[in-house]
Amino acid sequence: MTNLSLVPFREFERLKDLDITPETHTELFATYCRINTLYMIKQAGSGHIGSSFSSLDIVCWLFLNELRVRKTNSNQPRDIYFSSKGHDVPGFYSVLIGHGLLEFERIHSLRRLDGLPGHPDISIPLLETNTGSLGMGVSKAKGMISANRLMGREGNVYILTGDGELQEGQFWESLQPAANLGFHEMTVIVDHNKIQSDTWVSQVSDLGDLERKFAAYGWYVERCDGNDVKALGNAIAKLKAVTNQPKILIADTIKGKGISFMEHTAIRPEDNLYHFHSGAPDDEAYTTGVAELIAAANTQLEQVGASPLALEMLSYAKPAVADGAQRLVSAYSKALVTQAERNQDLVVLDADLMLDCGLIPFKDKFPKRFFECGIAEQDMVSQAGGMALKGLLPIVHSFACFLSTRPNEQIYNNATERTKIIYVGSLAGLLPGGPGHSHQSVRDISALGAIPNMVMIEPANEAEVSLALDYCLHRTISSCYIRLVSIPCQIPYQLPEDYQLELGQGIALTEGQDAILFGYGPVLLPQAYQAAQLLAQNHGITLKVVNLPWLNFVDLDWLEQILQGYSWVFTLDNHYVIGGQGDRIVSGLAELGLSGQIQVRQFGVFDIPKCGQNQEVLRAHGLDAESLAFEINKTMM
Repeated sequence: MTNLSLVPFREFERLKDLDITPETHTELFATYCRINTLYMIKQAGSGHIGSSFSSLDIVCWLFLNELRVRKTNSNQPRDIYFSSKGHDVPGFYSVLIGHGLLEFERIHSLRRLDGLPGHPDISIPLLETNTGSLGMGVSKAKGMISANRLMGREGNVYILTGDGELQEGQFWESLQPAANLGFHEMTVIVDHNKIQSDTWVSQVSDLGDLERKFAAYGWYVERCDGNDVKALGNAIAKLKAVTNQPKILIADTIKGKGISFMEHTAIRPEDNLYHFHSGAPDDEAYTTGVAELIAAANTQLEQVGASPLALEMLSYAKPAVADGAQRLVSAYSKALVTQAERNQDLVVLDADLMLDCGLIPFKDKFPKRFFECGIAEQDMVSQAGGMALKGLLPIVHSFACFLSTRPNEQIYNNATERTKIIYVGSLAGLLPGGPGHSHQSVRDISALGAIPNMVMIEPANEAEVSLALDYCLHRTISSCYIRLVSIPCQIPYQLPEDYQLELGQGIALTEGQDAILFGYGPVLLPQAYQAAQLLAQNHGITLKVVNLPWLNFVDLDWLEQILQGYSWVFTLDNHYVIGGQGDRIVSGLAELGLSGQIQVRQFGVFDIPKCGQNQEVLRAHGLDAESLAFEINKTMM
């Protein structure tokens, strides 16, 4: 059991009564917000400390001293602030809460169902646009300013971007038109904390002389220490005086600012990896870190003659983790190294997610065959296309939500060259639910399903991961997409020891005569397996659950054979129902002439994914075992 510390709202209110300068007020406010941000991330079990802490001084200064904030529309001038990078949203929430712009009780609801989403979402007051997919911020702001001008509304727009985000092509596409149109209402602030997801920006894609680059696009540029509120205030004052062009402030910040051992200055450049980008701190790191923040706040208060912080303490018990959970990304990491030892032409490309995609062992063992492409998915996929044309076998990695969509045109272009490339999308499907819909990949099957000759597969457990990679490398001449779930999963089934993958065919995990269900992957197949048990126990219905790992192809001969004797078919997609595997099965039934003989119901995602804890999200979408059993029974009655 760990005690968590929280700065209550009355302490934020007390700051208003102190006879202090705006700079001191902002510094104290920011320290309070760091304490509460750390609480939110620890209590939620995940979040982004580094980005939240690097940008907090900027956000606090804007909301306390610059922005004309209106909760509702009116004829009065209204300024807008939003973060384009989105990772820093826990810090942003803490500012809104401390400022009284969000109900204080929401501080307990980060990444919970109907709570505060893991990335910005307009369902929350004063969150102006959905972000999390990088590079869109300036374009969104241009649209807002164009609308304001057309409708006769006044107001400035401030956009925070990350420095790693500047690798996305859309950011640079958006700059010149803003200058051409004289969008003086726009101020972009670059949170230049020097670290992107995995490592140093300079080691991935060095930004060079940013001041000259931005000026060349026709923007007015200032630069300052973004964690020094006095310097920040002076720089923003200069920007406000510019009324004939858009403006950019390069704010040099420290990732993890405020907790010494979380700051990027505490690691050596040769260490490469920054360890506080995402995830919750362990108990020791939390306790040490929050003590440092509290001490800093009390020192600041003492300097202005105020009494120490009166904190709230809440107990926290770490959620129990069941033994024996399978980790498919780790299994993939091992299988990749094994395959690379056998094939010297195998090369790996990554889009700034080598830790999350399990690529560090490969990078350490085969550094010359590892290519870090940064947050530039289109560039990465086209590089892979060039490598394939010259005889290499590229394996391309990112989160599934980005890999299937941002470079979709480039993937199609590669396919038209009839070369072989393997694409591996991690963080696939509805879970984890905490990051929110920008990172919940539930449309990648449909996005890639029409790519010619693309073989798409989702392994159901660790053993099938190795089989899937081997199949893609050695048993097909086609390009492939391997869809990997990133969360640890409890797997109640085992595959036969002699199990082999056969294109378009699956294998039964349970036996049943009343209905058959087709599914895939380690998230929903266990739910289907448990639903089969509930149906048998409570309703006397026996359900055959079939693992069909192929996402875009069904062997019709196999399908016709396995369907013999069944009049009910259910499909289960960890994806939108439209364009998912279930649509392939329904199409197969039509081709076999069985549509009139067999009744079908498709389960999957029908609406924008919910954000929350994993089991909350499954239940909210009706994809947990209990919901599936209830709906199957009701359908068959």
